[in-house]
Amino acid sequence: MNCPVIQLAQALISRPSVSPDDQGCQALLIERLEKIGFIVEKMPFGDTLNFWAHHGTDGKTLAFAGHTDIVPAGDPAKWQTPPFTPTIINQHLYGRGAADMKGSVAAMIIAAERFVEKHPGHQGKLAFLITSDEEAKATDGTVKVVKALMDRNERLDYCLVGEPSSQSQLGDIIKNGRRGSITADLTILGTQGHVAYPHLADNPVHRATAFLQELVSTQWDQGNEFFPATSMQIANVHAGTGASNVIPGEFFVQFNFRFSTEVTDTLIREQVESMLARHQLNYQIEWELSGQPFLTGKGNLVDATVQAINELTGRTAELSTSGGTSDGRFIAQMGAQVIELGPLNATIHKVDECVSVEDLQQLAKIYERIMELLLL
Repeated sequence: MNCPVIQLAQALISRPSVSPDDQGCQALLIERLEKIGFIVEKMPFGDTLNFWAHHGTDGKTLAFAGHTDIVPAGDPAKWQTPPFTPTIINQHLYGRGAADMKGSVAAMIIAAERFVEKHPGHQGKLAFLITSDEEAKATDGTVKVVKALMDRNERLDYCLVGEPSSQSQLGDIIKNGRRGSITADLTILGTQGHVAYPHLADNPVHRATAFLQELVSTQWDQGNEFFPATSMQIANVHAGTGASNVIPGEFFVQFNFRFSTEVTDTLIREQVESMLARHQLNYQIEWELSGQPFLTGKGNLVDATVQAINELTGRTAELSTSGGTSDGRFIAQMGAQVIELGPLNATIHKVDECVSVEDLQQLAKIYERIMELLLL
């Protein structure tokens, strides 16, 4: 198909860049950005490739953020076309990463090419923050680029992350925030023994049941106008040796909180550990904070994005904070207004991941219009 957005998306999809192995995707993007006058700074950390690119100098900085890495494709035989052979069927582009998020990245680059060609002397700074470590550990990607930029007092006013935010139609949802995420790895300690002699053992599963019931039934907050109530889900449990005649000596439970701005990770930790003490449990616990909640209320970035979507699609976008975490949680630390806007998320991480050809072309126009509204 002779369309710049689709051609670039196909070139990216054909590279099997399973996180964090970039497979040449960023080199392709860098070449195109340098060709139109962007200053590109490669910022690798560990086995992760990242880059920060910018065009223009004075005034506000508008950055587009994205990732070139993808999740594994799984069994290729289950796909109707090979996952790394981008194929158009019924006006949809198929391939791993088509929606999450090589399609968005292609639309961003094409939008920038068109914008800079029309407005070479634009106000402010147009920037890109691209990583190859979003889908896996997310430890050597955006989080480290952001730290490096903050250490040198780099300014970032607006950031649009190209995550697939749309639900039913392109642009129907803008993500203007995300919940925080914290995971507990809890081990309840007991005494192993023979099931026929329970008085000689101490079953940690039995001991933990009242605590688990309280954990499951607790309402952590009511949420607010932007966030749903904090949720807790038990993800993994394990106990025993596999033998039916052995009382286990340890009971492992892993649970995750997706939390709103109504609580803090400190408050969650304190409340859980208070429960454990109240139930007189002997335990070990480790916490992993994946991200703090962030929120962008009304402002120039939201207004420009809503306007661009309305002008080009006739739709009135809804603001939402639903879904999992994204690299927006790191970028928000710079004090920037951060939103997410991308294609439909119906097929992300699935077999036969795909995106509408028309939607990708439209997305590039929306991105370009946002650039015009904020940098002209």
